[in-house]
Amino acid sequence: MAKGEGSESGSAAGLLPTGILQAAERPAQVKKEPKKKQQLSICNKLCYAVGGAPYQVTGCALGFFLQIYLLDVAQVDPFSASIILFVGRAWDAFTDPLVGFCISKSSWTRLGRLMPWIIFSTPLAIIAYFLIWFVPDFPQGQALWYLLFYCLFETLVTCFHVPYSALTMFISTEQSERDSATAYRMTVEVLGTVLGTAIQGQIVGQADTPCLQDPNGSALASEGTNHTQSATSLKETQNAYLLAAGVIASIYVICAVILTLGVREQREPYETQQAEPMSFFRGLRLVMSHGPYVKLIAGFLFTSLAFMLVEGNFALFCTYTLGFRNEFQNLLLAIMLSATFTIPIWQWFLTRYGKKTAVYIGISSAVPFLILVAFMKSNLIITYVVAVAAGISVAAAFLLPWSMLPDVIDDFHLKQPQSHGTEPIFFSFYVFFTKFASGVSLGISTLSLDFAGYQTRGCSQPARVKFTLKMLVTIAPIVLILLGLLLFKLYPIDEEKRRQNKKDLQALREEASSSGCSDTDSTELARIL
Repeated sequence: MAKGEGSESGSAAGLLPTGILQAAERPAQVKKEPKKKQQLSICNKLCYAVGGAPYQVTGCALGFFLQIYLLDVAQVDPFSASIILFVGRAWDAFTDPLVGFCISKSSWTRLGRLMPWIIFSTPLAIIAYFLIWFVPDFPQGQALWYLLFYCLFETLVTCFHVPYSALTMFISTEQSERDSATAYRMTVEVLGTVLGTAIQGQIVGQADTPCLQDPNGSALASEGTNHTQSATSLKETQNAYLLAAGVIASIYVICAVILTLGVREQREPYETQQAEPMSFFRGLRLVMSHGPYVKLIAGFLFTSLAFMLVEGNFALFCTYTLGFRNEFQNLLLAIMLSATFTIPIWQWFLTRYGKKTAVYIGISSAVPFLILVAFMKSNLIITYVVAVAAGISVAAAFLLPWSMLPDVIDDFHLKQPQSHGTEPIFFSFYVFFTKFASGVSLGISTLSLDFAGYQTRGCSQPARVKFTLKMLVTIAPIVLILLGLLLFKLYPIDEEKRRQNKKDLQALREEASSSGCSDTDSTELARIL
């Protein structure tokens, strides 16, 4: 009997290749070995970070210069300009959840699920962006022209930025690696705003935009020579805007190519085990009922509005209220350079003292400088000092929201481990609320200027316009920042909670990986038998 049993076992073993027998023993060996962390190389992080520059370069140029371009270069009346800015931002906000919905329905391809959106939207986006800065020859339809191409560009850039933002969750499963990559990204994005400010501001600043000394333009109308010079100067300014748009469009393409070639998407181990993806509306319901996400949105909604109000009205404020018509592009550059150099400091600070502490200190540091701007007289040196100091808060406003959102998604995955594919919903609706509110604020601010008596192409503005600009750039942002910080006290994920979530999520990943390895080997063994 002993010999028979041994013979039977030997014959059964002989039917199986040696490699399969070794594979069947692997699960036990895998469990004994510690799981290696996924380390991203500096090259991977840089390639990922470069992908954030296109959105910031174009967004900075549009945010700082589109309003003054529509009013003083394209000569669109203030009411139509307010409609363009509001509808464009509102449409941009609407497209975020729409694109998030489409991405959630996308299947994985050889390039991933997110990369195809980035690749195919890029060429169309740069064409639409260039046409925003083109002045058509039909004055009656100019408002419709700018509204059409502004909305088209915002749709296409959303098809780039929503999948790029969600890519944060797919470049690594390690929370520390994602935080490090986010710091790289924020540094490059702030550098992108510097590029956008420098390129747009310096190229446009070289052109002498003509203005009217008389509100009705009668002085120029009576002198044909001056009228001709004004028309020539205006044409040069329009060409300068087109040149800046061409340079920025080239940067957009280069960054998209680097991102595509240097970053690879990775799927979560527990995600591959779920056969059917969750429906979009069920995922949306779960996401919007997740408490930490709602509280994070509420806090940053008001603080983002504050900085966007300053961004949208800064050029007009410097030109007409402070009287620095030829200096506002240099002031913008000072703010963005200061923010670029401060990003690594904020990354170190939030690592050491926690993200909530960084929020309170970083965002609130803008309030004293806004108060100083509100009460000081026009002084160029003090304005530059305030601009450099304000860049510190701008850096915190850039880094912290995108650094904290992955923590909320990790917390959601622990509570809903089977809800994969919801990352685009988190990122798209996070951007949706901010963009929609900013559209409302820009529309209201431009309408406020219209009611105050803004004079298109005026060399100076009435006192009511100057006062309105001061309120929009100082008092209103201060109120919004204070409201945002009060709401942020409700945010529940502190450093202790974040560390615990990291441990629990890592255990979930290791369990899923071990289970997946065992299931694969068992299936292969059963098939051969």
